[in-house]
Amino acid sequence: MHKFEEKTIKTEPIFKGKVISLQVDDVLLPDGKETKREIIKHPGAVCVIALTSDKKIILVEQYRKALERPLVEVPAGKLEPGEEPESSARRELEEETGCRTGKMTHVQSFYTSPGFADELVHVYLAEDIERVQDGLTADEDEFVELMEVTIDEAEQLMREERIYDAKTMWALQYVRLNGLV
Repeated sequence: MHKFEEKTIKTEPIFKGKVISLQVDDVLLPDGKETKREIIKHPGAVCVIALTSDKKIILVEQYRKALERPLVEVPAGKLEPGEEPESSARRELEEETGCRTGKMTHVQSFYTSPGFADELVHVYLAEDIERVQDGLTADEDEFVELMEVTIDEAEQLMREERIYDAKTMWALQYVRLNGLV
């Protein structure tokens, strides 16, 4: 037991959707007091840093309803039930970009918002990219535009707030700091 552990007394499911569920937990704090915690449960996700042979980064632009605006992002998506993260990363790369990779490397995993959600994102680096004619098709409710950009162009997209999500900013920083482009 950790000295800051909060013991769950009761869990009340509030909502169960296609992607997330929401619950409210009654917890016992380390000092003996009780409080409530609102928690979002998420199946986990992957994102892919896809680098072309000419050192460009493959990005996708798509509309994000929660923000009421489009964002430019690294290819990404949620894990399907029972799916291994690397398999998911390969699937998402192909669905969103029409590309396959000969070399997929796990880079890092991180929690996106641990104050209220358990979403864990697994980051992969894809090299030896090839376009495929018979690639997987995107989800029926997903509309994306493909982009290939240099690291300088990606950083300009960040300054313009077109790249404005943490996973993509993290991915670009990884690329820059590790001299991959």
